[in-house]
Amino acid sequence: MNVPSPYDSQLVRIPVRVRDVPVLGSETRYWEYGDPTAHTTIVMVHGFRGDHHGLEPVVAQLPGFRMISPDLPGFGESGVLQGCRHDIAGYGRWLAEFVAALGLTGRRVVLGHSFGSIIVAASVAGGLHADDVVLVNPIAAPALAGPRGILTRLAVFYYRVAARLPERLGFALLRNRVIVRVMSVTMAKTGDPGLRRWIHNQHDRYFSAFADRRVVLEAFTASVGSDVSEFAGRIPQRTLLIAAEKDDITPVAAQYRLQKLFPDATLQVIPDVGHLIHYEVPAQAADALRRFLGERETK
Repeated sequence: MNVPSPYDSQLVRIPVRVRDVPVLGSETRYWEYGDPTAHTTIVMVHGFRGDHHGLEPVVAQLPGFRMISPDLPGFGESGVLQGCRHDIAGYGRWLAEFVAALGLTGRRVVLGHSFGSIIVAASVAGGLHADDVVLVNPIAAPALAGPRGILTRLAVFYYRVAARLPERLGFALLRNRVIVRVMSVTMAKTGDPGLRRWIHNQHDRYFSAFADRRVVLEAFTASVGSDVSEFAGRIPQRTLLIAAEKDDITPVAAQYRLQKLFPDATLQVIPDVGHLIHYEVPAQAADALRRFLGERETK
């Protein structure tokens, strides 16, 4: 069942083109939104087990920008990485080569959500050129240390079981709809029943769009074994952190600590929302982004 998006009326007004580009031996599929001649291009990197659809509510709030949103290799409609693992090093290398292949001109902004925040931070720290960096729901500390660390430990157990089962059974467990729904219910904080229904439908439709069991297990291990704080000190670019007051994965206190590790970072904490800023309050995230990008233009 497809539940209509509350952001469709805005998204439909933004032109979109679907393209493919070869990166690290496979095809990366990406969606280019907005004006292709715009001076500012925002490259968006989605989170773990998602695909480009997850960031479309934010895209819908940003007419006037050129936005490029790929599916991470091994997820959605992109092929798997060849010759390297689906870990932070592998994805960081992929992002640098993906952006280079685009041949971007003008102002370049790189944005990452959740797991994507680690990938972006690692890639920029490793040399990816960006004029500005934006991290939404950044993973500021090890996930096992979060306010719901017990749930992360249960997730670790779940993925370990999926790894040890025979291929067919393990694959089925990873795509189990009941478990996906439990994850979705846990993360959603909105009291709007219509919005909750749409969020759950998004996870039902896209949370299991991965190539194979190996990809998911490699990416999950990376997601709980790394965080943005490892790379913050090597990111000299202006950075915006858009954090959530009720994030179950990273507490606000850790976000303030993370901010101090960057040479030049601004922290915006959005109240009454958790790890799904991109679904629940994309307009607030977009407003913070516009203000941040406008600061340099007015100086």
